[in-house]
Amino acid sequence: MRNVADRIRHALMFEVFGVLLVIPYGFLLFDLPPAKMGVIGVASALVATVWNYIYNLGFDRLMLRHAGTTRKTLRLRIVHALLFEGGLLLILLPAMALYLQISLWQALVMDLAIVVFYLVYAFVFNWAYDWVFPVAEPAPPAVKAA
Repeated sequence: MRNVADRIRHALMFEVFGVLLVIPYGFLLFDLPPAKMGVIGVASALVATVWNYIYNLGFDRLMLRHAGTTRKTLRLRIVHALLFEGGLLLILLPAMALYLQISLWQALVMDLAIVVFYLVYAFVFNWAYDWVFPVAEPAPPAVKAA
């Protein structure tokens, strides 16, 4: 499993690169001033950083307990990304509607567009991160001679 320092590096890198990409995306797609999109991006990143750490730690612990490994197949990476974004949506939606003074429906439409961006981004980022910073798998237990 990844150690605490690695998880912190992962979460911070994910959010910094994400904010740098989502501010111009939001400006172009929603015609929001960069300052407003910046507030949404930074606030979302702070919330997402905490959620990212908690979610990935729990997900990896469950994987290790049930599968004996933290290596993820393509299918599992897709499930991982969908569950992460679904949880984040529930956390961020009311705050976004309140800040932008829009309806929950409008915030949902906006957030779904951001979720689509982050689904693709999370998949690519996590795959690249695992390739650049691979996790050392524990050695299989030694077989005792009888």
